[in-house]
Amino acid sequence: MTILRVGIIGAGGIARDVHIPSYLNNGNRVEIVAIADVAVERAQEVADKFAIPHVFDSYQEMLGNVELDAVSVCVPNKFHAAATIAALEAGCHVLCEKPPAMTVEEAEQMIKAANDAEKILTYGFHYRYRPEVEVAKSFIDAGEMGNIYSARVHAIRRRGIPGWGVFTNKELQGGGPLIDIGVHMLDTALYLMGYPEPDVVLGKTHQQIGHKKGVGLLGEWDSDNYTVEDMAVGMVTFKNGATLTLEAAFAANVEKDDTMQVSLMGNKGGADIFPLKIYQEKYNTLIDSTPAYLPETNGHQLEINQFVACCLEGKTPLSTPEQGLIIQKIVNAIYESAETGKAMQF
Repeated sequence: MTILRVGIIGAGGIARDVHIPSYLNNGNRVEIVAIADVAVERAQEVADKFAIPHVFDSYQEMLGNVELDAVSVCVPNKFHAAATIAALEAGCHVLCEKPPAMTVEEAEQMIKAANDAEKILTYGFHYRYRPEVEVAKSFIDAGEMGNIYSARVHAIRRRGIPGWGVFTNKELQGGGPLIDIGVHMLDTALYLMGYPEPDVVLGKTHQQIGHKKGVGLLGEWDSDNYTVEDMAVGMVTFKNGATLTLEAAFAANVEKDDTMQVSLMGNKGGADIFPLKIYQEKYNTLIDSTPAYLPETNGHQLEINQFVACCLEGKTPLSTPEQGLIIQKIVNAIYESAETGKAMQF
């Protein structure tokens, strides 16, 4: 295979603004052959903009009528599993947007479908490709931080409830900030920690702001049909003894408009990742280290580049479906703990 023939499932903003342009930036290594969306008019608009030859109103029809090598799944979370499994069964490699699915069972079914089809399945956790993460990973792999025994994860917006899309619809998304932006920082932390197995999860969610009208920094949201949490708080203990605390919010009364941060603590050093600052004790003093230079990169573009390379060259993706399953387990356990008031034991 010298050219990757790609199909797009879903014609929303993430497909239009991220996946399609990133594929096209791969030049003659990629050909975007088809796009499918239940809103076929929207799919046609995107197809016209990017000269995509085939347009369908269902991914089933697209998979049955066009020869494809790979598919990007860019639909609401509720439809991730079905679309991904159908594409894998049709013989396609799949890049599915985060999170993997709505439930742990769906994420497990997606792994099975990928294994049965012997095809690549990866997820859109693009923060892994940020230069801060790569440098921190190099420090960790070199033993500079020792045993990382604790992490803090923040994905908090002051008034960042999306005023578009289905982000505030629990039936279609499965949740709010935790499953949308929180998963990015959670994945980043787990990636740097070596993806330990979770043991116990305790969670709590809050809905104090989104169900009322208010000032929106990301557009005016539909407060009458707001069915997700404003904020989720969780604590995870892992089977290797490590711990992680998490806060994710679309709307909170805090100073900064937007905070995306992972903080790590090891017995030889620690770090804040965004921006990168490393804390160590060396030569009988305490040292703070910051990079003098980091390249400006586009995580989304690097994610697509790697997916293309994996498909064409048989490489293993940076984000594996097994890691996606761990993310799904933790997210669902936080929500279940919040509903039941009990800690979830794996």
